[in-house]
Amino acid sequence: MEQINNYINSNKDRFLNELLDFLRIPSISADSAYSADVMKTAEFVKDKLMAAGADKVEVCATAGYPIVYGEKMIDPSLPTVLVYGHYDVQPATPLELWETPPFEPTIRKTAVHPDGAIFARGACDDKGQVYMHIKAFELMMQTNTLACNVKFMIEGEEEVGSSNLGIFVKANKERLKADVVLISDTSIVANDTPSIDCGLRGLSYVEVEVTGPNRDLHSGVYGGAVANPINILAKMIASMHDENNHITIPGFYNNVLDVSAEDRADMAKTPFDLEEYKKDLEVADVWGEKGFSSIERTGIRPTLDVNGIWGGYIGEGAKTVLPSKAFAKISMRLVPNQTSDEITEIFKKHFESIAPASVKVEVRPHHGGEPVLTPTDSVAFKAASKAMEQTYGKKPIPTRGGGSIPIVALFEKELGLKSVLMGFGLDSDALHSPNEHYGLFNYYKGIETIPLFHKYFAEFSK
Repeated sequence: MEQINNYINSNKDRFLNELLDFLRIPSISADSAYSADVMKTAEFVKDKLMAAGADKVEVCATAGYPIVYGEKMIDPSLPTVLVYGHYDVQPATPLELWETPPFEPTIRKTAVHPDGAIFARGACDDKGQVYMHIKAFELMMQTNTLACNVKFMIEGEEEVGSSNLGIFVKANKERLKADVVLISDTSIVANDTPSIDCGLRGLSYVEVEVTGPNRDLHSGVYGGAVANPINILAKMIASMHDENNHITIPGFYNNVLDVSAEDRADMAKTPFDLEEYKKDLEVADVWGEKGFSSIERTGIRPTLDVNGIWGGYIGEGAKTVLPSKAFAKISMRLVPNQTSDEITEIFKKHFESIAPASVKVEVRPHHGGEPVLTPTDSVAFKAASKAMEQTYGKKPIPTRGGGSIPIVALFEKELGLKSVLMGFGLDSDALHSPNEHYGLFNYYKGIETIPLFHKYFAEFSK
């Protein structure tokens, strides 16, 4: 530990400044206007991996944005860790809600991060967490403490569904051979309460279009006589939850894994302050499926949410128009035993069935991913747990994350590898929102902890 801390302390400013440079590049994969910046970011990752001591570092072309691969094979008899992360980020809109520009990283102290936090798009998701691994790898190389082989696979399309990652993985199975996948793209309960996710929800993401008349109409001349697609869409969406916030799509819950009373009791032991939760979000009360706690609603229950809805006139002032079309983007988070293809299909069938004859509807699937559970009795989980216990001073709590990382199921299917979800962010770090941030404490704690994971994984694998 002393060797680790000495190296971090000696290089703290450089580690921070390099991350700030990483965050300044607007690698927004969802917007083609930023394609050159996404490519530039891939080169940045390649250069930093090479500088840290990786071999065979390559920017691997795909049909979309490239995957950066690098490795350090020190001894074929030792176990191999495959580190996965992503260098692309979410769009920063709405820009007017950022206190400081999203790609001009700024350090500010907060109540949760009294030591300071970096405010920038991608600070926590996932550039800050990816860069922990690169700097931890550098530390192990420079102190001659690398205990196992390491491979890096850092992609640029996670925020748009990782559609080309599966193709790359299938074509490079030999190259990607490893014993475990290590991922830092999740969170801990709190800075004084470490945790490790042992489950993630899956995802079905669709876009719907409702079409009424063949053109926009005068709402006075035609209003009340012709269906308004926005009104119809709003009613269709509202009908998909009942009075208990239970999803009404037939068959939606057919394969949902029942969680035992014992497991629910264990989840209830996770530190959670409901009043603080509401205060942080500035809401008077929480909302969700009746009969489940907030922790259960985000960890073990499926959901259906509208992510965006639009149509008609939304400019300044008034325009009395009856629109021709209305649109919405809808995501469904899935739990074990549900599959994204099946849920997408039953959503499509239901949505089409509830549309009145006065409109036409179209459902366009975007992307999906499968839910996963990771074992808590594996060598890798035990190594992560011991590493975090050593740096945090307390044993991490196994938790279930509400988010989705579709490639975790992909790695298990194609490579036969389980993943360890050892993240260091906080749920309150405003991921995907304006003013995303990442605590300096969390950044350095990750660099401190990751070498210990490699150490214990090598020891426990013997």
